[in-house]
Amino acid sequence: MTDISEVSEKAKAWPFEQARALLKRLKNMEKQGKSKQGPVVFETGYGPSGLPHIGTFGEVVRTTMVKHAFETLTDGAYETKLICISDDMDGMRKIPPTVPNPEILEPYIQMPLTRVPDPFGTHQSYGEHMGAKLCSFLDRFNFDYEFLSATQCYKDGTFDPMLLRALEKFDEIMAVMLPTLGAERQASYSPFLPISPTTGRVLYVPMKSIDPARGTITFEDEDGTDVTQPVTGGMAKLQWKPDFGMRWAALGVDFEMFGKDHQDNAPIYSKITRILGATPPQQFVYELFLDEAGEKISKTKGNGISVEDWLAYAPPESLSLFQYQKPRVAKKLFFDVIPKAVDEYLTFCDKFHTEPLERQVENPAWHIHSGLPPLAPSPVSFALLLNLVSAANVEEKHQLWGFISRYAPEATPETHPTLDNLAGYALRYYDDFVKPNKVYRGPDDKEAAALKALSAELKAWDQPVDSDTLQTLTFSIGKSHDFDNLRLWFQALYEILLGQSQGPRFGGFIALYGVTETAELIDQALARN
Repeated sequence: MTDISEVSEKAKAWPFEQARALLKRLKNMEKQGKSKQGPVVFETGYGPSGLPHIGTFGEVVRTTMVKHAFETLTDGAYETKLICISDDMDGMRKIPPTVPNPEILEPYIQMPLTRVPDPFGTHQSYGEHMGAKLCSFLDRFNFDYEFLSATQCYKDGTFDPMLLRALEKFDEIMAVMLPTLGAERQASYSPFLPISPTTGRVLYVPMKSIDPARGTITFEDEDGTDVTQPVTGGMAKLQWKPDFGMRWAALGVDFEMFGKDHQDNAPIYSKITRILGATPPQQFVYELFLDEAGEKISKTKGNGISVEDWLAYAPPESLSLFQYQKPRVAKKLFFDVIPKAVDEYLTFCDKFHTEPLERQVENPAWHIHSGLPPLAPSPVSFALLLNLVSAANVEEKHQLWGFISRYAPEATPETHPTLDNLAGYALRYYDDFVKPNKVYRGPDDKEAAALKALSAELKAWDQPVDSDTLQTLTFSIGKSHDFDNLRLWFQALYEILLGQSQGPRFGGFIALYGVTETAELIDQALARN
């Protein structure tokens, strides 16, 4: 019997490729006498200036997939944990557009987000409010993670050893950073950003002097006076690029993924980590999502779709699949991709339980469900449900079940909750995206003749209602009526009968909607013309 850890060593799925690279990194560290102490740490970062978004979900779900692949590959030989850290000590550069009473936040510009009052009135600070939002968001998907606040790490001493090391290595860090900056920025740059003792703001000022022995920095405060204070205890933070590398070193991060917008800076993060005496983590760069027009999705532009948008029309597993597939390829993320993602997810789940172990670990469903995909989540595809809603003109889920029960008598809302949810999603998706764009057309003479023939065959149908047999019948009708390109015949069926240019296998539609009902639908279309 093949062992799954043995299969994992050859698996081509990208989470296993990353897991093997991570294991190689750990083995190399052991050879260098730097054996991993404590758990293998997987990290994701979160910018709390805005709400968690689809990119946040993507980083955590993909990192979770790599973590599970690593645990499988190593057969539990290493303890692991996932850290989600909120960069809540960053200064608030501008007032978020979504907050109530934004004017009350104006005095707090450039203060750490954990010193900015919570305009929603639920927490002590805006940073804490957004951290709670992140945890609530992640808990919704049952992620297994440890939440860290950057502010807390700066204040409670977690970062102190590496902050003091960074002060000792100040000149080396400057040597890395200065070549990346323009002349004007070089003149005022410091990797340390002190917190003003008078205003509480994060200050972007040059250092007048540093004292590694005492662990202090001297700078000019906003009131013009020189101030000397420690870099520890939350009295200072690092600029974001040195902070990235410092955090890797301080938390012992072994794996982190980030978007392509970080790719050029990744060597800088790694250099900082090495300067601080640590080994940079295994890194994975993913491509960013594009909108329908091929533009990069931006929260500022509002040209993307949110997690909430997606989950209004499809189950979360379909979004996980979309995140899993080709992470290093830029993909368009807009509402039209949802039905395909849902049906691909259902197909992968159906295939999984008949595949050998070698294929199972390559199946996205294995990674989405941490090795335990559900059995046959739905006997009806999402595309078929959408076409059923279109043809049957139904508005309630129980009306859809009238058709579903005839097509799959073994299924009920209780035994097939995924299918029950899909029925609700289909109704919403149809109303919002299909119905407004439906355009029926009439048949030409050849199409009308073929439709009449199909209607007659269906009215005379006395065989079992089987989607494959009905598909063959539809195929033969098109062929006998001189459709050299049968795709045009099937396209005509959908354009004439359902007002859209494509759909699932028509035999499956007939079986679900009903043989007699489909004949009536054809007759109505011919009469309408």
